[in-house]
Amino acid sequence: MSESDPATLFRPVGPAELDLIEQALFRAFPPRLPEQPFFYPVLSQEYAAKIASECNVRASGAGYVTRFKVRRAFLARYEIQSVGGERFQEYWIPSEHLAEFNRNLVGLIEIVREFGRQ
Repeated sequence: MSESDPATLFRPVGPAELDLIEQALFRAFPPRLPEQPFFYPVLSQEYAAKIASECNVRASGAGYVTRFKVRRAFLARYEIQSVGGERFQEYWIPSEHLAEFNRNLVGLIEIVREFGRQ
């Protein structure tokens, strides 16, 4: 895997965030709310599925795992954060960097898992 290859990341989302992603034609994540200082993409589908199936379903009745690719050159400025072990790793992207994050997406955001109401 070279520095020019994009990194594949995942993000658990609820129905409201998924609606905003759909409105952006699966090309961008929506801006964060004022009380959300960071955007948290995760490194594994397993971790995203755990959050989507437990937290998103409990909060809103449904959870989705999205998969997307991001240019490694952009991600290089951020450290990978471990939140409970090697299986639970994520990036903490400051909310004010989300527009630039979106400009560094490669291809479309995909839905790869669904939990809760179908």
